[in-house]
Amino acid sequence: MKDKFFPALAVLVGTTIGAGFLGIPYVVSKSGFIPGLVYLFLIAVFMLYTRLYLGEVILRTKGNHQLTGYASRYLGKWGKRLMFFAMIFGIYSALVAYLIGEGQSLSYIFFGNIAYSFYFSIAFWFVMFFLTYIGLKALKKYEKASMFVVLFFVLLILIFFISRVKMENLDYINRDNLFLPFGVILFSFLGFSAMPEVERILLGQEKFMKKVINLSIIVPFIVYLIFMLVVVGVFGREVPEVATLILGRFFSFLGVLTMFTAFFAISLAIRDMYRFDFKLGRFKGWLLCSLVPLILFLVIYFFNLANFVQILSVSGIVSGGVTGILILFMNLRAKQEGSRKPEYKVKINKWIILLLSLVFILAVLLELFY
Repeated sequence: MKDKFFPALAVLVGTTIGAGFLGIPYVVSKSGFIPGLVYLFLIAVFMLYTRLYLGEVILRTKGNHQLTGYASRYLGKWGKRLMFFAMIFGIYSALVAYLIGEGQSLSYIFFGNIAYSFYFSIAFWFVMFFLTYIGLKALKKYEKASMFVVLFFVLLILIFFISRVKMENLDYINRDNLFLPFGVILFSFLGFSAMPEVERILLGQEKFMKKVINLSIIVPFIVYLIFMLVVVGVFGREVPEVATLILGRFFSFLGVLTMFTAFFAISLAIRDMYRFDFKLGRFKGWLLCSLVPLILFLVIYFFNLANFVQILSVSGIVSGGVTGILILFMNLRAKQEGSRKPEYKVKINKWIILLLSLVFILAVLLELFY
């Protein structure tokens, strides 16, 4: 168990706790802590079930695939096309957000301001350009240590700042921004793209998949709750988009670490999508997973098209909504057409699919019109 369980958990937790984690206090400070807390709990429960459904799909299917491959297997070419859109949109948006966030965090750590963010974003991209070529072995070695470092940082934040929390920063509600946290919090719990990597890590010990999935939601939930409570409770409406920037240079390393691990994991996910599901090979997949985010980042930066939180919110809603609905229908088909017996099963029926799909559709509509 110890050989594969913790590396698998670390990869999934590391992918989940990324840039969205840093944006939660900002959007919650705009809506109010109580609405943010309600969103956090409901979305965590909602995403736990969706992730369990995806895990069952993966366990019922033989061979290496990414999400597009599973969609093709159970939903046909249109399912594959929709999943491809969701993955491309979600992962590339996330990677651009990580480049922005890493640039700001590193600039603040070294110079005390974000004036040099662009140059640090480019430097970070070069580092990841080479690391993503190394691949899964490097990810397994790094993510396990990274998860414990993140938890340690959050514990330090709790210890150093909890005494400064003010109730007046936690008891207000801004009805004008009541729906604002939804997209960013949903983004913060996605992590779907890392699930096939988790199955590859657990090869031979797939019986731990359900436990890994459960903990991969519980751990981020606790981390987000502590971080949101402390940052909003101390700084109120003054929270910046990258929340760690207000905590000082030392704690800004937390932002650097979480975005690094998430960038690494989802880059491998999209590389493997091109590699396994579109048969482009490792090298071409690596180039596509690396060069496209850089190009998008440069376009967004020079034309000032979107900020950090806007990218997170749109990415979370659109990609999460489409992917979530497809996962529900994939699970239904996999129960009938799967090629192996899964290590666990989750009940599903048309009413569950309808309810969860309505939540995803509502989220998309709120993002588009609100």
